[in-house]
Amino acid sequence: MSRIAVMGSGAWGTAIALHLARQSEHELLLWSHSARVAESIRAFGENRDFLPGYPIPRSLAVTVTADAEAALEFAEIIISVMPSHHVRHTYEHIFAPYLTPSHRILSATKGLEDATCLRMTQVMQEVLARRGLDLPLAVLGGPSFAQEVATGSPTAVTVASKDAAFAAELQQAFSNGTLRLYTNDDVCGVEMGGALKNIIAIASGVVTGLGLGHNSTAAIITRGIAEMTRLAVACGGRRETLAGLAGLGDLVLTCTGSLSRNRTVGVELGKGRALDDILASLGGKVAEGVRTTAAALGLAATMGVEMPIAQQVHTVLQGQASPLQAMQYLMSRPGRDE
Repeated sequence: MSRIAVMGSGAWGTAIALHLARQSEHELLLWSHSARVAESIRAFGENRDFLPGYPIPRSLAVTVTADAEAALEFAEIIISVMPSHHVRHTYEHIFAPYLTPSHRILSATKGLEDATCLRMTQVMQEVLARRGLDLPLAVLGGPSFAQEVATGSPTAVTVASKDAAFAAELQQAFSNGTLRLYTNDDVCGVEMGGALKNIIAIASGVVTGLGLGHNSTAAIITRGIAEMTRLAVACGGRRETLAGLAGLGDLVLTCTGSLSRNRTVGVELGKGRALDDILASLGGKVAEGVRTTAAALGLAATMGVEMPIAQQVHTVLQGQASPLQAMQYLMSRPGRDE
């Protein structure tokens, strides 16, 4: 039996908690940064703010709290599920005093840090090192909409860690008849795949919003995985990881699925809506690709990697070009070998 604290009560964190709660061998706690959200979940048995319509049955033993100290003192395994731009502050100012050498951390956040262009486990390592801690870290990646995990739809994902025993422990803890985990030791590749696919999903959404057809979507996905792979490999990831669940699998889902927030942002941009209005309409939910685009381009510049799709997504997000102009630019680039 594992004592697991899911630290983050957004849609993905709540879905993970629901999945784990169905496996009776776990003691489980869900932490929310917001006391109001925690109280709402306790009162209604449902996360009406971020995952409405997916009740947490009273029969499932999920403790919900806004007390970080209590959550971390309870936990053996910490599942970190929060927007990428909150990770450093949360670990430095909320979690740090309560982290101990006995903790093990699984990151389920898909993004890059704005200012530093670091992956999430790199951010965590920096914070932990300042406290003299070197904890086992793992990362969860792959095609997994929160709503479908919450309902128990069959899903396959990847868990990566340099600590093979920790990866195997997580594989056993998560796996059941509806969720299948594959292990990997390519932490960089899995994290880069999860972060970069959101940028390409915005581009795919733009194509749909412009009404450019299925051929264009297929082109964006195919050339998008090429961009993702170039940067991931330059950063130390493996090409085969990007061809698997954490790369191509997650990319296809996010570029084509109607539940994708990043694709939705792109669709609405393609239809001519202003970015600020689109983000406001998400009701507090985060489209990670909007922030990750600039970080990915900064990292690509450092590594000398060309990312034309990401560059054009950035110009659209910054209001420097219209969605149609961006697509016209991509189509008019000089010819090259594939």
